[in-house]
Amino acid sequence: MNRLREAYKNKYRDELKKELGLKSTMAVPNLERIVVNSGVGEAVDNKQALEDVIEIMTLITGQKPVVTSAKKAVSSFKIREGNEIGVKVTLRGDRMWDFFDKLVNITLPRVKDFHGLSPKSFDGSGNYSIGIEDHVVFPEIDPNKVQKLRSLQIPLVISGNSDDNSKAFLDKFGFPFKKDGN
Repeated sequence: MNRLREAYKNKYRDELKKELGLKSTMAVPNLERIVVNSGVGEAVDNKQALEDVIEIMTLITGQKPVVTSAKKAVSSFKIREGNEIGVKVTLRGDRMWDFFDKLVNITLPRVKDFHGLSPKSFDGSGNYSIGIEDHVVFPEIDPNKVQKLRSLQIPLVISGNSDDNSKAFLDKFGFPFKKDGN
């Protein structure tokens, strides 16, 4: 079992229950899933771009991604309904906790000129979204073999239905939020 998951079950869950004044252990915020996705609009003209992103996502997450299709036609971008224009991976269980550990402790500290993540990126329901402009910050990617930099969107789905509760949850794991003075 992952070390962060162990820490949550054995220590942080009880601490959060007391700090947030919750009556039930089931009401304590918990990480439900992490979705990693990337848009590949250029795949309309270049099918190799989609294959490259599939390979990148497989390396980063350890799981084969699902190819997503356009739901609507957008003529200004030359996209037709049904075109394959993105990939996504939904992580749960041990893979999710392993990815979360790698994200917090290895990947985010490798981001150039990193000053922390905005505490304003919660959606109102307690979910937190991260945008990574350069996929090379992941340790599995060899920068010498990169042909084009890809951006990734990483929403963390957290139970608890409150931004404050979710922030308290992420703070327990040392999530790198910006300090008030920055």
